Amino acid sequence: MSPKTADIDAWFANARTWHDERARLRAILLDCDLTEQLKWAKPTYIHEGANIVLIMPLKETCTLLFMKGALLKDTKGLLVQPGENSQSQRQMRFTSVGEIGKLEKAIKGFVKQAVEVEKSGLKVAFKKSSDLVYPKEFQDRLDRNSALREAFLKLTPGRQRQYHLYFTGAKQSATREARVEKAIPLILDGMGMNDR
Repeated sequence: MSPKTADIDAWFANARTWHDERARLRAILLDCDLTEQLKWAKPTYIHEGANIVLIMPLKETCTLLFMKGALLKDTKGLLVQPGENSQSQRQMRFTSVGEIGKLEKAIKGFVKQAVEVEKSGLKVAFKKSSDLVYPKEFQDRLDRNSALREAFLKLTPGRQRQYHLYFTGAKQSATREARVEKAIPLILDGMGMNDR
């Protein structure tokens, strides 16, 4: 048994929640001719190097996360957007082994579609950073500070989106203002939120 297989087996064996659901999902995905690896501390199922789906046990559900789920046809509305800012991924949520059994055919259908999406080279059309609307607390700073504006525009689109999520995630203006203050030195140094 390879160390990678032992790690995945341990992940399933040491499950505190959704033990039976995880095992059932694993069996279904392995029956779809996918390779299993532990990535992001979760079992990830791969086809020819492309991440297709992963098992994510959450508090209230055991979930399959399809990496390019937004490109899958879902006539029955079984796939849900994980969060309002998720552009590519879609989740299929379960609360019992019985529910997984009833939806096994649908799961395999989504996996087949996801593999075809990868084979065809389809990509999700992400929103451009320039399409994002930043909160007033940050936009005012950009308008008043040309060095900050230049530094921000030099960041990669992914880093710009990180800041957008960070700023817009705060409900109160005072919290947004504090987050902007904290981010300014990072932006001026050409860094993203997670580069520290």
